[in-house]
Amino acid sequence: MKILYYDCFSGISGDMNLGALLDLGVDKKYLLKELDKLSIGSYKLKVYKDMRGGITGTKVDVIVPSQEKKSFKDRLSKQTCSNIAKTIKKSNLSANVKKVSLDIFSRLALAEGKVHDHKIEQVHFHEVGAVDSIVDIVGAAVCLDYLKVDKIISSPVQLGSGIIQCNHGTLPVPAPATAEILQCIPVKTGLVPFEATTPTGAAIIAATASAFTEKIDFTPRKIGYGLGSKESAVPNVLRVFWGELSASTVNAFDVETGEAVMIECNIDDMNPEFYDFIMDQLFAKGAHDVFLTPTIMKKSRPAVTISVLCDTGKQKDMENVLWLHSSSFGLRSYKVSKNMLKREIAKVKTAYGEIPVKKGYLNGRLIKHKPEYEDCRRLAKENNVPIQDIYKSIHLVKRTKK
Repeated sequence: MKILYYDCFSGISGDMNLGALLDLGVDKKYLLKELDKLSIGSYKLKVYKDMRGGITGTKVDVIVPSQEKKSFKDRLSKQTCSNIAKTIKKSNLSANVKKVSLDIFSRLALAEGKVHDHKIEQVHFHEVGAVDSIVDIVGAAVCLDYLKVDKIISSPVQLGSGIIQCNHGTLPVPAPATAEILQCIPVKTGLVPFEATTPTGAAIIAATASAFTEKIDFTPRKIGYGLGSKESAVPNVLRVFWGELSASTVNAFDVETGEAVMIECNIDDMNPEFYDFIMDQLFAKGAHDVFLTPTIMKKSRPAVTISVLCDTGKQKDMENVLWLHSSSFGLRSYKVSKNMLKREIAKVKTAYGEIPVKKGYLNGRLIKHKPEYEDCRRLAKENNVPIQDIYKSIHLVKRTKK
């Protein structure tokens, strides 16, 4: 298995990412040939070796003629996510490059829309719409497609510190869009006195990395360094490792690890009919799991413990539901680690309709599968049959295939 590991110890931006991937071995001519498939006006990609903090790497500058830049930015000041998406979709880029590019742009649009309270189709792209940002984003997709890696992993992302000037005024680091994009992703702050991670860099890493860890559990074969523009005491570089996993190590990736938050409260004075409503509200806000545990509180009073498992970025939403809809005056929370089997959803065609089946793998082997209950219940109602008949139909299909 081929692995790409982003060491974002000094942050990530669009140009740093391009520099690191070119430094890693992506063919510059190939990149330019692919970018020429986009109709975005004239520009020049300047790629050269330079040094930051004693480390030699590759610097990438997108140079747009002043008149062309003004004309293009004027046109793109009215561009929305859908307009940019059309430009990418109409190009002759490969399907995979289009998919990754659109995923990155969508994350930017969703973040900007939430921050400024706009619908995604109403988001105007300002800096993101500039030709250099389009080159950064589509270029990232082209380079990753060129490298043909099986898995992309990242370290926690350094955000930097200080203030930045943007179209919306003076703001603290991280920029609101960057903070929004990196929700539920491990981050660090304060290493350098400037914006270490830009919205474009955040969107690239959020859209492409499937895991975030400081551990490097593979064999590095090559390292690339992409240089930022600013100088600092800490080298302003993005380091990217290309490496390989042995067959035995690959199986370890069947179990995905992550970090979550458990929020709990004990209740002994609430109408039991309210629990169902509270659970629905928690799941609607993004809880991974909600469960009730009978317990005995002080003075031997029977009570119920409500436990909520969620991503760290959802903690406040869960707490608000419990404050508003339960009788509790206090909550406790603690971080937990999650281990999850690698899974995939397969659709099985039965006599009653198509049913999604969740499959779990360990050491590269399918060890369990489970049909989605809600779909089974829906088909039972639609076909006016017992739900066990729906489950039996799935097993019948599997036996027939054998």
